[in-house]
Amino acid sequence: MFERGGLARRRTGQWPAVDLAYASDPPRAIVTAELAGVDADEIALAIEGRTLVLSGRRAPVVSEGEVYQQVEIQRGAFRRTVELGADVHAEQATARYQDGMLRIELPLVQRHTRPQAVQIEIGDSR
Repeated sequence: MFERGGLARRRTGQWPAVDLAYASDPPRAIVTAELAGVDADEIALAIEGRTLVLSGRRAPVVSEGEVYQQVEIQRGAFRRTVELGADVHAEQATARYQDGMLRIELPLVQRHTRPQAVQIEIGDSR
């Protein structure tokens, strides 16, 4: 696992910006999306296998009499897919939206397997 402090921000050109992390206690994937200015009622989440789909809409700014020199804030509809590195319990996912940040926690499917002994055969050394 990497700590956030050691990673450079990866610019993908996709909006919204998303971080994906994994925690071990309890085992879960944590997706954080930067959605400042998006109304919570305009956000939808879906989990399809190992893919999280985040969609929504940031409303356009209505401003009369203003002439823009520069426009960088993306507006309108968006759809972002996040490929998860593990199977998750979709029905146990939680999401919280606060201060323009959406945090989604997805419990990981734990495979409880017992160690399996493997018999070693003794063969001819020819």
